[in-house]
Amino acid sequence: MKKLFAVVVFGVSILGLNNTAFSQTKIGYINTEELIGVMPEAEKATSQLQDYQAALQQQGNDYMTELQEKDSLFGKDSAKLSPAAKELRRTGLIELYQKVQGWREVMQQKLQEKQQELLVPIRNKALETIKIVAKESGFTYILDQNSVIVGPPGDDILSLVKKKLNIKDTPPKTQGAAKPAIK
Repeated sequence: MKKLFAVVVFGVSILGLNNTAFSQTKIGYINTEELIGVMPEAEKATSQLQDYQAALQQQGNDYMTELQEKDSLFGKDSAKLSPAAKELRRTGLIELYQKVQGWREVMQQKLQEKQQELLVPIRNKALETIKIVAKESGFTYILDQNSVIVGPPGDDILSLVKKKLNIKDTPPKTQGAAKPAIK
């Protein structure tokens, strides 16, 4: 009987501790994409990415121009060329054609690599700042607003993180001015 009593007391004390632990949980949320979008570094990275994309597209255009020029020259000169020279030029044209055809895929890969290179440090900075703000403000959990469908109510910490990053918090745009009451 003493053992049963001890087990019951132990079980009740554990349940009591769990309830107090859950009641002290402070949950916050943030839209990390919105945060990253307003960071000055993100604007600079977007500009650099656009410049890089333009350079890649120009490179593709240069390959296409080179292919067209070499194809045109081959058409003009093919009557004068020996069979061995024709074969060498034809092989070179085929290789250049394949390069042009594969360039779009290469361009996408290079663009993704550049995007990772530019955005990973910005995302890491944002996440580190979120962790610091969460710790300073006593939050137990911070949820990303974009990945939670249903969750307990919490506090939006976006303005706290913006403040920590020295980003001015812009007020939300209103849907027009309020109309005066008609008497």
